[in-house]
Amino acid sequence: MEATDRKILQLLAEDGRMSYTDLGKATGLSTSAVHQRVKRLEQRGLITGYGATVNYAAIGVPLTAFVAVQPMDPSQPDDCPERVADLNEVEACWSIAGVESYMLKVRVATPEALEELLGRIRSVANVSTRTTIAMYTYYENRPTLTH
Repeated sequence: MEATDRKILQLLAEDGRMSYTDLGKATGLSTSAVHQRVKRLEQRGLITGYGATVNYAAIGVPLTAFVAVQPMDPSQPDDCPERVADLNEVEACWSIAGVESYMLKVRVATPEALEELLGRIRSVANVSTRTTIAMYTYYENRPTLTH
């Protein structure tokens, strides 16, 4: 990938609402040239979406936890992501290496809500869980394209 495309990706990762005009000023391209490049980056799958940074505490779900899951029966189908997909509190699901098979990032309102969610996860996915509660988030969703 060339440097200009990488710069566009970096700028949009920092501010997904940046205008084509501002992107052009930052990269030395015309507005139409930036628009074409962004469309190509989207078509190539390098830009997969745009989103907002949400204040989760302000909307009533201040508790973030990471739930490592391990199948109760290793011979069961490896379909945990599909089984937990309908649980709205599950924000992300990663396949991981190690004792556990998946790591879930969840957001809930209270410790009691977390306990109830863990029961639902165990039930729908037939897994055991190991949970870590985040005490404070210093930064999240930080763009890492400067490499």
